[in-house]
Amino acid sequence: MHHGNHFYGHAHVLAGYCGLDPDAPPRIDGYLQHGWNVVDGLGAGTPYAPGRPIFVWSQRTRRRAWSMGRPLATVIGSPFLYLLRSTPDEAVADGSREGTIWYPFHGWEGQKVSGDHHRLIDEITATEPGPVTFCLYWNEFQDSRIRALYERAGRVICHGYRGYMRMRTDHRFLHHQLAELRRHRRVASNRLSTAILYGTAAGCDPAVYGDPMYLDREHTPTADRIRREWPELHGAAPDPEKARATVLAELGDGHLAAPAELRAILGWVTT
Repeated sequence: MHHGNHFYGHAHVLAGYCGLDPDAPPRIDGYLQHGWNVVDGLGAGTPYAPGRPIFVWSQRTRRRAWSMGRPLATVIGSPFLYLLRSTPDEAVADGSREGTIWYPFHGWEGQKVSGDHHRLIDEITATEPGPVTFCLYWNEFQDSRIRALYERAGRVICHGYRGYMRMRTDHRFLHHQLAELRRHRRVASNRLSTAILYGTAAGCDPAVYGDPMYLDREHTPTADRIRREWPELHGAAPDPEKARATVLAELGDGHLAAPAELRAILGWVTT
């Protein structure tokens, strides 16, 4: 089905959870939500074949899909939660968490981000209480000019390449991300994003502040709605417990399927 099912190694994570080969996940019979989504679970511009199921992370996303005329939406929870719950956290045992992992708002192949990175970095270094790791998305990481700005302010990393058309996918992307999140006490960004949700679920205190920058041709009302609808996740020091409750609901906590059930849902049952 759609190549986006492999983004960030999502299909690979779910295959491993189901007891299948994580290096060669079977074809998912439908569309798998590949990032936090404030509409129907599909990425913007995703070509949809009518009548095919959509596998979404949360009840809220499923209700939006229904309201948009896509009733074949099934809640399974996010692949990240499956990985989180099945991977021991060594940082909890030795208390080694420190500093902040910061995710600057990023673009992608089809849209570029513009903004003042110098001003954002100044605000970050003035706000964060400990060492900062800057995690750049792959396209900003490849831009030596942008990467150099952040390297002057702290450690700079990249979790890997998301993948495209099932090519060059780093199917350990979520594993890299989870390991880094568990090294840090805080997770922060200048926009509320998937990474903030993942970090909060992984035990980091969240923060969303700073110049939100501008995404080429973005739908401004959607960006405004996100800031308005999730105030408990915005600011330099949101209440961690309130933020965590919201995050777990958005990621589908309580809706994770057992391995045999998930195989059946995704069409991975052989006869």
